[in-house]
Amino acid sequence: MTDRLAELSAAGVAVWLDDISRERLATGGLDALRREKHVVGETSNPTIFAKALGDSDLYADQVKDLALRGVAVEEATRMITTYDVRWACDVMRPAYDASRGVDGRVSIEVDPRLADDSEVTAAEAKALWWLVDRPNLFIKIPAARQGLPAIAGCLAEGISINVTLIFSLQRYDAVTGAFLDGMERARQAGREVLLAWETSHEINTASFDVQRSADGVSWTTIGTVAAVTTGDNVYQLYDNSPLNGINYYRLMMKDADQRF
Repeated sequence: MTDRLAELSAAGVAVWLDDISRERLATGGLDALRREKHVVGETSNPTIFAKALGDSDLYADQVKDLALRGVAVEEATRMITTYDVRWACDVMRPAYDASRGVDGRVSIEVDPRLADDSEVTAAEAKALWWLVDRPNLFIKIPAARQGLPAIAGCLAEGISINVTLIFSLQRYDAVTGAFLDGMERARQAGREVLLAWETSHEINTASFDVQRSADGVSWTTIGTVAAVTTGDNVYQLYDNSPLNGINYYRLMMKDADQRF
C-alpha cells in the first residue's frame, strides 16, 4: 500500500496533527504517529481542549486536586492545558532534535478573548512560555491588529510564535512586518539568528557555503557547513552578527571536487 504521508514527508512537507488529548498522550498514540506516520508537529486550541476534557476521565484527578486547592477556573484551565502541551513537547522532542529545531514543534494558543489587548496578550504568551518551558513550543497569537505588537514583542524576547487567523494579503503583510520588527529587536538585544535547512537528495556533496546579503545583490560567506554522510540531511548555522535591517541568506552547495 502506498504511504501518502511518507511521500509528502519525503517531498519536504511537514505533517502536523491538529489535535491534542491526554488520552492520545497516555496511550502512546502521539508517539506512534511521530514514529510511524511522519507527524512532526501538533497544534491545539481552546475548542480542541474542550473536546479532550469532555471525552476523557484522565483529567479527573488533576481537576479534583485543582478544585481542592481552590484554583480559579481560568488558572486551572491554564494548568491543565500546559501540562498536556509540555507532555506533547517531550514526545515530539526527537523530531525537534533530529531536524535541529526545524520540526518537532507543539503549539498552544493564547486565549482568543484577550486578542483586543496587546499588553495582556503578550503577558499571557510569556506566562505560557514559562509554564511549558520547552524549546520546541510555539505560542499561537491571533493576527488581529491589536495582536501585532504582542507578536513583535514576544519574538524580540526569544519566544517562538505561531501566528493564526490570517485571512487576507493585507493582514499577511502586516504580520510579516511584525515578524521582521521582532527579529530586528531580537538582533539588537544580542540574540542569534538560526538558519536551518534540509535537503531531499544529495550526490557527491562536500559542503554548503552560507551567504548573507543586505540587498540581495552583494553576498558575503558567513560560514561553511560540511555535508552529512548519515542520510540525515538536516543542517543549521547560527548567524551571530546579523546586519542592521533585513538580512537575506542563500546557500551555495559545493561538490567534493570543490565545484558549485
